[in-house]
Amino acid sequence: MWYFDSPKIVFGEGALAHLHEIEGRRAFVVSDQNLADLGFVEVVQDGLARSGLDSECFLEVEPDPSLGTVKRGAKAMAEYEPDWVVGLGGGSCMDAAKAMWVLYERPDVQPEAINPVESLGLRQKARLIAIPTTAGTGAEATWMIVLTDTEDDRKLGLGSRENLPDVAIVDPSLSRGMPPRLTADTGLDALTHAIEGYASAWGNDFSDGLCVKAADLVFRYLPRAYEDGSDDEAREKMANAATLAGIGFGNSMAGLAHSLGHAIGGVFHTPHGRAVGLFLPYTIEYAARENPQRYSEMARYLGLSSGSEEQGAASLVQTVRDLLERVEQPITLAQLGIERHVLLERSDKLLDNAANEATTVVHPRIASHEELERLLLCAYEGRAVGF
Repeated sequence: MWYFDSPKIVFGEGALAHLHEIEGRRAFVVSDQNLADLGFVEVVQDGLARSGLDSECFLEVEPDPSLGTVKRGAKAMAEYEPDWVVGLGGGSCMDAAKAMWVLYERPDVQPEAINPVESLGLRQKARLIAIPTTAGTGAEATWMIVLTDTEDDRKLGLGSRENLPDVAIVDPSLSRGMPPRLTADTGLDALTHAIEGYASAWGNDFSDGLCVKAADLVFRYLPRAYEDGSDDEAREKMANAATLAGIGFGNSMAGLAHSLGHAIGGVFHTPHGRAVGLFLPYTIEYAARENPQRYSEMARYLGLSSGSEEQGAASLVQTVRDLLERVEQPITLAQLGIERHVLLERSDKLLDNAANEATTVVHPRIASHEELERLLLCAYEGRAVGF
């Protein structure tokens, strides 16, 4: 038995107008100062006001939100007592909003203790709206929460099916101004969700089609969105791809690229999409040496060369690498500016963090500690994975 979860999704140009239909008393908007300076927060507050809702904002969310930030936001939320929580921004803002909402409903729970096993009993005080302003994380459609323990240099994969947003508003106009680098980072996050969600040991019939469609959209439209930020069709297709991939992998699981990406991000503060995108071809190569079937299937669905399972997996790897180069993303850890001796000095921490990620055990091939170390070195040097 398995479960399939999805929020109500309002998508397409003008989707923000759905805010005019929200019924309630007051809303607490979780975002960051940059989005406030760009006017996005005001637009959302105006939309809420048209529904008769008062609103207050918490604008202190940083990239890779910390446990401390979540606790401060939850305290402010408790003082305001909203019946709607709105997460506005990229994955960091939406994840922070989810965690703050949990603590608002359950002040007895510590953020690092949010898990999919214990019941939370949410929605006694408020419900959650997620509004993405980037096209990548899919956090508007998942119950996952990623927070950072700054004292331990570690990203924490948390979440409960209960903290899935009630409503996701996917309006491509909000991502129209994204600069090329952010477009590439977030787009590759969506691609990694799609491929890993399909290949996951927990992949299933309900999530598979969403993952394949999301991957197809990213391969076709990310280069256009990267090269021309005013390409409205590309922006819309990438916004849809991010949400589709979110629903897809949110109902299966990600894989080893996320485990290693989280580890690098926690220690070296590399942007999430850049890190997981970098590791994606290496982790496909690693898994495909023993279990190429799912990668070959995706290659076939995408119209890539797939005369054999091994050939299909290799075609997918090459297509990912071609995309990385086209959107000018690093393909080695060395290109991130990480010095080899520093990587080796922190390798024990990196490997422990990667090994302890839930996504490691649902990858199509489970890596030993030694294999994780070898993967890190392949990714540092840009070598093909031959083991």
